[in-house]
Amino acid sequence: MRFGKKQNSSYRIVAIDKRKKRNTRYIDNVGFYDPMKEPAIIEINKKKYDSWIVKGAQLSEGLYKLIKSKKVNFKKD
Repeated sequence: MRFGKKQNSSYRIVAIDKRKKRNTRYIDNVGFYDPMKEPAIIEINKKKYDSWIVKGAQLSEGLYKLIKSKKVNFKKD
């Protein structure tokens, strides 16, 4: 989900039904991504992330690329 002002965006990493639109109601907030900081901040709650993957959730192309290319801070909460 995209948040922020024009030219200053930040994103929430959420679990959402694929058939819903981008900024509609989501099931669970899994993490946060801020590309405007240097270096970009990516924080993901490890417990929630793992539970959704076990339930069969699929990563979007964008999140897959972020996790693959950058260092991700997995929070333990």
